[in-house]
Amino acid sequence: MSMSHDHSNMLPKGALVLACGLVVASLAATSAARIAGLPPAAIPAAVRADEGAKIVESRRLRFIDRADGAVVIEDVSAKRVAGTVAPFTESGFVRSVMRGMARDRRLRGLGAEAPFELTLWNDGQLSLVDTVSGRSLELGAFGPSNRAAFMALLASGKGR
Repeated sequence: MSMSHDHSNMLPKGALVLACGLVVASLAATSAARIAGLPPAAIPAAVRADEGAKIVESRRLRFIDRADGAVVIEDVSAKRVAGTVAPFTESGFVRSVMRGMARDRRLRGLGAEAPFELTLWNDGQLSLVDTVSGRSLELGAFGPSNRAAFMALLASGKGR
């Protein structure tokens, strides 16, 4: 029995050297940052606390799925409907975010009754916090049109 060595499936030596170099450079950069004591990426809630950011406006909202696929948004404090997101509309971002937040609650074994806190800060940031799990989303990170979809929920509460 003769063994054949077919080297046609091997990576080129240059590509292998570049890949190893990239791994070594990544490890070196990470180690240098740790040794230098560079702080990790900023956490928006911690930055706001350090800077003494103030709440401009805030609403406690509950998102309820209807049988027809719409999502009813209830203002918990005012005890009234703040809005409705119909299925297959331009407000798909609100639906997507809330489905993700609801999925997170289900995975943690948390109920759906507790509201979410939508807050506009004096630095212009807009955050959504799950009052049960503490999970927080900075809505400005998703772009101006997606942020505007949640800003509309704050604006709908001004007519109380």
